[in-house]
Amino acid sequence: MKFSKRALTALTAAAAFSAALTAAAPSSSAASGCWYSGGEWWCNNVRGAAVYEPSETNGYPHADVVVGYMYSNPSWFRCRRDDGPYVGGPHPNRWVFTEADNGEWGYMKDTSISSETNPLPVC
Repeated sequence: MKFSKRALTALTAAAAFSAALTAAAPSSSAASGCWYSGGEWWCNNVRGAAVYEPSETNGYPHADVVVGYMYSNPSWFRCRRDDGPYVGGPHPNRWVFTEADNGEWGYMKDTSISSETNPLPVC
């Protein structure tokens, strides 16, 4: 099959454009991970995020009992667990253990943290 110079030029440009679209930078939903600094794990989080009470019997978060709020951002966290009540998002059962601004210990929903929480140690 014989192509004209104009057709080949158009075909080459279309292929280059298509390749540029598919090989672009990571999606905007890709979050950078939590980081370790000064002996603590730090993550970016929603300002004013609720911190929920841990159960005294099994340590699971009580999804309906707020013990405090986190107004700082970034904030530090101790560990993560993936077996808590459903919260949605990319880690649907993940909760992250921390200390609220009022000094109460508890869990923040993973959906309140904008950093990727996979780097955190497991509780």
